[in-house]
Amino acid sequence: MRMAFSRRALAIAVAASSAVLTACSTPAPEPVVVVEAPPPPPPPVTLNEGVAQAASIYVSFIRDVGTIQAGFPDAESIQNAMHKGAAYDPATLSRGMIAYGSILALQSPEFVAGVRTFAVDPATRADVVANIIRDPAYAAGLPGADVAAGLIIATLGQDIASLTTIADAVEQDAYTIQERSDPRRRWATVPIPNREVRLETAKTISAGQMLPSAEESARLFAAANSGSGLSLAPATQAPPYTPAVVHSLAIAALAALGAAGDDARANTEALSIETNAQFCLDMSKLNLFQCLAASRPSYEDMFCVGRHIVRDLATCTTQATVPVVTPAATTTASVTPVVGVAEEAATASVVATQPATR
Repeated sequence: MRMAFSRRALAIAVAASSAVLTACSTPAPEPVVVVEAPPPPPPPVTLNEGVAQAASIYVSFIRDVGTIQAGFPDAESIQNAMHKGAAYDPATLSRGMIAYGSILALQSPEFVAGVRTFAVDPATRADVVANIIRDPAYAAGLPGADVAAGLIIATLGQDIASLTTIADAVEQDAYTIQERSDPRRRWATVPIPNREVRLETAKTISAGQMLPSAEESARLFAAANSGSGLSLAPATQAPPYTPAVVHSLAIAALAALGAAGDDARANTEALSIETNAQFCLDMSKLNLFQCLAASRPSYEDMFCVGRHIVRDLATCTTQATVPVVTPAATTTASVTPVVGVAEEAATASVVATQPATR
C-alpha cells in the first residue's frame, strides 16, 4: 500500500509540475504580415496658365484679322485694317500658335490616355519627361499622337482656309479698282498723302506688345486642364510632322504627365519657340513694310493688306503645320523648308503697278 501510494503521489507531482511549466512558458509570437503601401497616384493633367495666355494672343489676333473684309468704303478703312493686321510681333505670334496647338492636342482623349499610361510608375514617368525635354520629337511617337496632331492640323487648317478666302477677296478688289474706273471709288486711285507717316505708323504698331486676353486665357486654360470645352471635330494625321506641331505635342505630353505646371514654365516656354515658324512671320513683316514703302494710291495699300498681312498669315500657318514630304523624310520631326516661302514673299513685294501684273 505504501509503494502504491508513493507512485501515485509521484505521478501527481510530475503532472502538477508539467502544468506549472506549461502555464509559465512564453507563447509563440504571431507571424508579422508586411503590407506594402500602394504607389502614389499619378499627378493630374496640368498645364500652366502661361501657355494658355500665349495661346490666347494667337487666337484673339487671328480672330481679329478674320474680321477684315473686302470692299473698303474709304481710305481710312484700309488704314484701320492695316493697323489691325500689322499689330503682331512675329516671335509672340509664333509662340502663341504652338501654345494653342498644345491645348488642341489635349482635347484628344486618345492622346491623353495613351501618354498617362507612362505616368503610373514614377520612374517611368520621370524617364519619359526627360526624353521629351531632351528631344521634343519623342512625343510624336507616343500613343495617340496621330489623333492629337490631327486636331492641331485640322483646326489651324480652318484658320488657313478663312484667311485665304479673305486674302483672295481683298487682292481681287485691289485689282478691280485698278482695272475698272468706278467714280464711287475714285478715292482709291488718288496718291496717298503723308506716305512716310503712314509707313512709320505701321512700324510703330508692329513694335507694340501683344497682351493676352483674360477671357480667352481662362477659356483655354480650363479646356487644357479638363480636356474638353473646345468642341473639335475628330481628325487623325499620320507623321511626319512639322517642328511646330512636334513642339505642340511635346508640351501637351508633358501636361498629360503632370509635368507642365507652374514649376515647369521654363520647359513649356522653351518648347513654344520654333525658329522656322517665326522666320516666316519675320519675312512677312519685312515685306509688308517694303510693300507700303512702294505703294502710292490706296488700292495698292489694299493689296498690301491682302498679300502681306492676311495671305502671309495663312501661308506661314500652313508652313508651320503642313509638312513638305520628300523621299528623304524618315523621322516624325521633319523640318519644313522656309527658304522657298521667304523667296516667294520677297518677290511679291508690291511696286506702284504691282496689282496690274498678275
